[in-house]
Amino acid sequence: MAKSKQKTRKAALKRFKLTKTGKVLHRSQRLRHLRGHKSKSQIRRLKRMKTVSGTMRRKIKRMLGKG
Repeated sequence: MAKSKQKTRKAALKRFKLTKTGKVLHRSQRLRHLRGHKSKSQIRRLKRMKTVSGTMRRKIKRMLGKG
């Protein structure tokens, strides 16, 4: 019997990005609304992508079909 292929989870594909070196990136939280009281430097910092660390990185890679 043929081995079944692992499917990519589309929800994870929309939310995470995988770099060539194997890091998993995600967007910051707290940027969707209520931006008026946040400082400009905080908004700039939140716009940058953050790396996922620890056990979650391995789980997300598996969801993306790369683990």
